[in-house]
Amino acid sequence: MTRRRGYVGWALPGAERARLLARFPARYARTVAHHVTLAHGVGARHPLPTEREGTVVGLADDGDGVQALVVAIAGTTDRPGGGTYHVTWSLGPGRRAVESNAVIARLGWTPVEPVAVRLEPRFFPL
Repeated sequence: MTRRRGYVGWALPGAERARLLARFPARYARTVAHHVTLAHGVGARHPLPTEREGTVVGLADDGDGVQALVVAIAGTTDRPGGGTYHVTWSLGPGRRAVESNAVIARLGWTPVEPVAVRLEPRFFPL
């Protein structure tokens, strides 16, 4: 029997997504704006996070096809396993969501006026 693998984090509810897209328009052709990852490569029985809200605190954009919103959860932007809490916001041709963390690490992010956001804890199968 194969165990289902995936990641846990928070889904961005539709109303929150729409509200944030109005405030932070997608710069690139493919709008993602889907979730914040907590842990990758985990099984379906991995505990879900308990937090249900975050705060958008920054924007990262490499100018070449990766745009991400930086999110603080429980007062921090630092993900426990390394990296930065974020939502991949939009992508240009040939770019992938997995690149967002590297862009944030390499270029940093620009602070924005904080915006509270409701989040839904979830397991996302791969």
